[in-house]
Amino acid sequence: MPNQAGFLLPRQFVESGWSSAQSWPTERAEEYTRWLARSHYENFHVVTFLLPRRLHQDFYNVYAFCRWADDLGDEMNNAEESLRLLDWWQLELDAMYRGQTHHPVFVALEKTVTRHQLPKEPFAHLIQAFRQDQTIKRYQSWDQLFGYCRYSANPVGRLVLMLCGYRDAGLFALSDATCTALQLANFWQDVSIDLAKDRVYLPLELLDRHGCTVEQLFARREDDHFRGAMREAVAVARQLFHQGLPLARRVQRRLALDLTLFSLGGLKILNKIESINYSVLSQRPAISTTERAMLLLRSLPAILLRAA
Repeated sequence: MPNQAGFLLPRQFVESGWSSAQSWPTERAEEYTRWLARSHYENFHVVTFLLPRRLHQDFYNVYAFCRWADDLGDEMNNAEESLRLLDWWQLELDAMYRGQTHHPVFVALEKTVTRHQLPKEPFAHLIQAFRQDQTIKRYQSWDQLFGYCRYSANPVGRLVLMLCGYRDAGLFALSDATCTALQLANFWQDVSIDLAKDRVYLPLELLDRHGCTVEQLFARREDDHFRGAMREAVAVARQLFHQGLPLARRVQRRLALDLTLFSLGGLKILNKIESINYSVLSQRPAISTTERAMLLLRSLPAILLRAA
């Protein structure tokens, strides 16, 4: 059902029979992206008090694009329908870059793209990742998994940097390491959830090297073979986090604190996975609100006392 403002979540929006002939004034479209970013069940910390207020609406608009692409891929409960809708989403993206906007997300996003001269590629890569989720359920090697992260995670970090005025290739590389690490930490946190979707992100060569099988994962058998594979997977993610940490020292302080919090949060997840002896098939480690506050208190002094 729509909320009091008449707004719908992506799946509801699609099922409502929305027509591209419907007109969305920019102000109303921006109100919609703000609502979506603030109300979605997966939303956390989309626009923090640390980011300049002038960028808040831009972040809401980019978030709304990502949220829609994600939901079209994961909330339709039908791979064929998801692929059809993601193709439509790509067409809407292409139309926006031709100056033809219809959907409220693109009406709002067009101003952000124009203001910050954002290229189409990161948005198109995200759509490609959600397409890939419909057809590829296993990854043979680390290289294949990193290739997926190049589309599913790294574009988000690059968009954040561009919104904040950074376009340096060196910063992009550090951001890619952090975003890939965050994606891996999320995968290792959600192994059991992904199994319910018939998705296995642990590389098959990793499982084989440790004498673990995909069938064992679905049987929820947590033995030393599985723990060995998870131990290596956690180590790979941790190495990427540390590889990307210098990024926070090369950007302005407000953004640096956000980046540090995301990295510390990801590292905290990895620590929690270790603390439960890698038993992610039977439980999902999570960070509490108190622990998030402690991460903020831990990182705040070093960032604020850093030389401008």
